Amino acid sequence: MTGTLTSSLLPSSTEEQVRSADRAHVFHSWSAQAMIDPLPIASAQGSYFADFAGKRYLDFSSQLVNINIGYQHPMLIAAIQEQAAKLCTVGPPFANDARSEAARLIAGVAPRGLDKVFFTNGGAEANENAVRMARLHTGRHKVFAAYRSYHGATAGAIALTGDPRRWDSEPGMPGIVRYWGPYLYRSAFHAETEAQESERALQHLRNLITVEGPHTVAAILLETVVGTNGILIPPEGYLTGVRALCDEFGIVMIADEVMAGFGRCGEWFAVDHWKVTPDLITFAKGVNSGYIPLGGVIIAEAIAATFETRAFPGGLTYSGHPLACASAVASINIFKDEGIIDNARMLGKDVIGSALHALAERHPSIGEVRGIGTFWALELVRDRDTREPLVPYNATGTAAAPMTRFASACKERGLWPFIHFNRTHIVPPCTTTSDEISEGIAILDEALIVADQYYTGS
Repeated sequence: MTGTLTSSLLPSSTEEQVRSADRAHVFHSWSAQAMIDPLPIASAQGSYFADFAGKRYLDFSSQLVNINIGYQHPMLIAAIQEQAAKLCTVGPPFANDARSEAARLIAGVAPRGLDKVFFTNGGAEANENAVRMARLHTGRHKVFAAYRSYHGATAGAIALTGDPRRWDSEPGMPGIVRYWGPYLYRSAFHAETEAQESERALQHLRNLITVEGPHTVAAILLETVVGTNGILIPPEGYLTGVRALCDEFGIVMIADEVMAGFGRCGEWFAVDHWKVTPDLITFAKGVNSGYIPLGGVIIAEAIAATFETRAFPGGLTYSGHPLACASAVASINIFKDEGIIDNARMLGKDVIGSALHALAERHPSIGEVRGIGTFWALELVRDRDTREPLVPYNATGTAAAPMTRFASACKERGLWPFIHFNRTHIVPPCTTTSDEISEGIAILDEALIVADQYYTGS
């Protein structure tokens, strides 16, 4: 069969055509379909995307905190094109150079001793397979998963998730034991210092392990730095303490770095900040900035050895897809060649943090500033003394109006924010420049006047 190649496989479209077809045929995630009106995007470059009217938005959300390398990086696009011309697809039973090289490079930047990579199509599948590995490796069935967490929307991953998105999918996968992670600003342990928060959160975990039965606990799953649920930086000693508990009781430590990994926290992986080595690391998003769906599990030697002569009962048709793996190879090399991790670290230390703290001095609605690298949050409140959130937990409709108005004020001025509950997250691409950060902060400064209007404290 032959055909005629054209310059474009898709006809040029107007905004109205895109919007109309979307409304007629696309079923959107996490949405009441009649209550949304998605903005049609025409183009993107670097840290910006643009609508069909030509209005540019500085992206302080990195889409879903995954465009770490920025939009339309030419070398990443070229790598995908080159691989497509060479070999578009091959199944997991075969070996291919793109997959092998991607695994080698990923293992090369992971903590020492994590040398094998199981590829998936995204983060949810990565977390599901990590849990499966932990259960089979230990012969146990319980998995500790935190409140204030998100691990994906597949059946098992949504059961692991600790925020309200899991509610409509319950009852879910059995064996999940929920625990509280550290969060000093709203401490579940009545702590007054980071040291107290760390100590009491670890004692809480130990108590739960004791009453659940250590011999029944396969894994403790945590987001190294909690993402959507608050950009919660673990206090000193916490991750080291979790590692020690896992070692003491023979429990697998799983670090979900789907959002926090690949430069987002100013290191290859967030665990590198605390020099902690988990047994399994799950990844996706930043490994190739979502240019093609890709995720995976990085596996410690002891767990990989479990499946040397015993088959691992899991797999995906597109696991280690060559186009996705080629993009990961290119992405990791770009990170190295262009100093992107150094840039993310510098932005956090020298630009974003100080600018956000300066905002807090001008806006009473900012209750707390926290973050690392290009992973920051402003917690917005009605009263700094009581710490009453600007909007209630899981607010919708009119109850969420203050945050909705704040987000609208950002968008009107050309900034695309990431908001969740009473927080706005500052999570731009890791390639963003200092000048672009300053541009976005200036817009936040104006938009926060909206939040200040709801402030009731003294």
